[in-house]
Amino acid sequence: MSATLASSDAGAAPSAAHGPARSDTSHPWARRALARSLRLASVTVFLLTWQAVTSLHLTLGIVTFANVPSPVATWEALLDLLHSPKLAQHVGFSLWRVAVGFAIATVVGIALGLVVGRFAWARRTLLPPLELLRPIPAVSWIPLSVLMFPSTEASMIFITFLGAVFPVLLNTIHGVEGVDRRLVASARSLGTRRWQLFAQVIVPAAAPSIATGLAIGMGTCWFCLVSAEMISGQFGIGYYTWESYTVQNYGGIIVGMLLIGLLGMGSSALIRATARAMMPWTRDGVAQ
Repeated sequence: MSATLASSDAGAAPSAAHGPARSDTSHPWARRALARSLRLASVTVFLLTWQAVTSLHLTLGIVTFANVPSPVATWEALLDLLHSPKLAQHVGFSLWRVAVGFAIATVVGIALGLVVGRFAWARRTLLPPLELLRPIPAVSWIPLSVLMFPSTEASMIFITFLGAVFPVLLNTIHGVEGVDRRLVASARSLGTRRWQLFAQVIVPAAAPSIATGLAIGMGTCWFCLVSAEMISGQFGIGYYTWESYTVQNYGGIIVGMLLIGLLGMGSSALIRATARAMMPWTRDGVAQ
């Protein structure tokens, strides 16, 4: 009996001694700390590289960094903007234009998308001119919008509307066309009327695709707004970015670009979070 126990202990000892030890990174907190460290390291390397190429005025033939502002100059321009009373005006005007243009695009894009995606007559009559207008860049509408609208404010809102409406429209059409026909047939067999069918079956089924279109439309909305503000605006992030170039405040160019990115990212994230909250019947809500 003792010999058997001794042999079993002897056989188990090597496996305990030489078996693979579990790494600390197997713990969730360790993985999160490692991920944060990697992100911080990547940002640090990027900033150091940026500072090096601008300090050395590096020239690579087809591209030169001689006039590109350094991170230090960008930081100084950011501090100047933060202490300036114009910051609230620039951000406020841009947010207002995006909010109005995007709201109109949401209503028009979803309404047209539901009709075109559901009815064959609408697809035959409305979709061809919409497909003709869709490839035209919103920036090319700026001269015409100045002629169409008496105020530059209305023309810039119109440009933001154009930037957002087509992604919303196309994703709504795609979502409606992808609704399971068996759901529609079952609802009709239960006596569901046409408008109830839209509200209770088609819209909920197409909602994830619509939400994706809204998130994409918000990004293009910011892109088109900045282009319009550079040409026609007096306030706004786009106008500030272009003004920084004209007065040779090159650090302000980078600050304007970063503000555009942060505002665009934040507004798109808000749309995705709202969509997930409003669609509890889906697991992911909206595509990431």
